[in-house]
Amino acid sequence: MTQSSPKPADYRFETRDGVQVVTPSGDWTVLCLGDAPVRLAGQVKSGKRRFEAADLGRIDTAGAFALVRLLHPTRKGDAIDLDVAGRDDLGRLADMVSPALDLKPAPPARHMGGFERIGRGLVNTGRELLLGQAFLGQLIIALARTARHPSRLRLTPLAATMEQAGVGALPIVAAMCFFIGAVLALVGSTMLETLGVKVYSVELVGLGVMREFGAVIAAILFAGRSASAFAAQLGSMVLNQEIDAMRVMGVDRFSALVVPRVVAAVLMLPLLTFVADLGGIVGGMLVSWAMMDIQPAFFLERLVQEVGAQQFWIGMSKTPFFAVVIAATGCRQGLSASGDVESLGRCVTAAVVQSIFLVIMFDALFAVMYRALGL
Repeated sequence: MTQSSPKPADYRFETRDGVQVVTPSGDWTVLCLGDAPVRLAGQVKSGKRRFEAADLGRIDTAGAFALVRLLHPTRKGDAIDLDVAGRDDLGRLADMVSPALDLKPAPPARHMGGFERIGRGLVNTGRELLLGQAFLGQLIIALARTARHPSRLRLTPLAATMEQAGVGALPIVAAMCFFIGAVLALVGSTMLETLGVKVYSVELVGLGVMREFGAVIAAILFAGRSASAFAAQLGSMVLNQEIDAMRVMGVDRFSALVVPRVVAAVLMLPLLTFVADLGGIVGGMLVSWAMMDIQPAFFLERLVQEVGAQQFWIGMSKTPFFAVVIAATGCRQGLSASGDVESLGRCVTAAVVQSIFLVIMFDALFAVMYRALGL
């Protein structure tokens, strides 16, 4: 039915032999409804009802929902008699909007007790461990496949990730470790000068920066920048259904998305650690020169003689493990995002928190292992 101009929604309501008869007229569209549904709701009561669509003009989902909600049986025993007068569109619209009337209200929020919170936390921790092990197994298989067939490695995303995650982080890593080395030398000068052994501040700065702080600070900054970026990038692809499209096209998501990021992290984190070591040593050297009058030439000479390259390589040996942990955690959290933005935010936060926690945990394990080896 076509009409030249819209007509306001209206109706005729009457009772015939105990049956409520509703005869809508005019256009029941979102622009023409007005207060017709409100007026009709005040007249319709429980009992038998009849709906006649002979005078009904145009109707859309808003009008269909208003009529279906008003004429829907509300009590047991209510009956509805429909006379759609050949309006197939009305039947289709009614079928479309009827499920909205059957939605159950959300249950009220329930306060969890302390034991329930602990139990849920343990269950979630166990689930995270299982999912992490499964992801690690898939990652190992993908890395082994790439090592066997190097041509499978995608160089374009590898180079882009190296530039974004590695080169872009060099200034902040150098600046951060510069101040850490300066603080180490400043704290050491206060204590060592009272003992008359201020020269040992060189060993304090060298051991602290090259063995521990350089690798750990670089890894933590890398986790804050790159683990969150990996999770956000892959999570956005999940929300946009790009991962599903890759699966349909037969593209392995680990080879295309995870392996380049892990390889880029393994290649760039040692460079970041080296820059962090340089920044920390320069910061400690300048503070030692200013506070304790230790000349830079003497500082570097004693650093080479007393600290040596062994401590540098001990610190550098941790970086590949840190890199794999950070990149794998960020990618796993990104791929586990569900279909809403809130889930993406939780995954990004979890990626940063978990990667930093794992970095510190692995650093403690390395410290115990090197102590047992006498290094």
